[in-house]
Amino acid sequence: MSGVPYAEVIGDPIAQSKSPLIHKFWLDALGMAGDYRRAQIKPEDLAAHLTERRTDPDWRGCNVTIPHKVAVMDLVDDPGNVRGTIGAMNTIVRQPDGSVIGTNTDAAGFYAPLAETDLTGAPVVVIGAGGAARAVLFALARAGVGHVTILNRSPLKAMGLLATFGLKGEVLGLDAQLPPAALLVNSSSLGMTGQPPLDLDLSPLPGDAIVYDLVYAPLQTGLLKAAEARGLGSVDGLDMLIGQAALAFELFFGAAPPEGRDEELRARLVA
Repeated sequence: MSGVPYAEVIGDPIAQSKSPLIHKFWLDALGMAGDYRRAQIKPEDLAAHLTERRTDPDWRGCNVTIPHKVAVMDLVDDPGNVRGTIGAMNTIVRQPDGSVIGTNTDAAGFYAPLAETDLTGAPVVVIGAGGAARAVLFALARAGVGHVTILNRSPLKAMGLLATFGLKGEVLGLDAQLPPAALLVNSSSLGMTGQPPLDLDLSPLPGDAIVYDLVYAPLQTGLLKAAEARGLGSVDGLDMLIGQAALAFELFFGAAPPEGRDEELRARLVA
């Protein structure tokens, strides 16, 4: 397919990624020539892979997933100071002059489903303290949330994140009782297919709370089932996945995804 522009998603493992399906759906819907691939890249091969791709004029860039979101920051230009803000990159873009820059579309993708929700001063609970949590906390700080409680296996790591994003709050273990909160976000892999379940007692949450699970395999996680059983508002992982992908697609291919096709896309993603 020489001469056809392409992007890719890199990670280890990578077989679970739905990004190729999303981007190919949009390319087909727009009638654009292009491709989107997946590449399993071991951590020790990351630098060599990017060096090789830089020389390919058809390569438009890549999405970056576990475990490369932090390590990749040392290998690309950072004009938007992602290192000093979110501290993780999920999108790498090749510029027309051959330079390669990194950015992060996770924060905007995460926040898009909450844009109509006023979280000013609201108490929030976030589960996890990895790369996804960084994007979540960055977005929540910009939204002006109140007290933030992080539930994580390693309290020290999570305490550092609160300080990094200028948030006031506390860190508790994963087995702690939930405090009352307007928003509960699972940014960990708990509840994902092949991972341990996330068993939480949601009874402390008020009736108007929103439960947001970034896991999308399975789409209907145990956490979301528990939220719906209580009649709480819920947001599933496909909302963030599609939201961050839309921003990356425009960076890669210079066109916005087609409007009015999200339900059709979601149907394909859960098929």
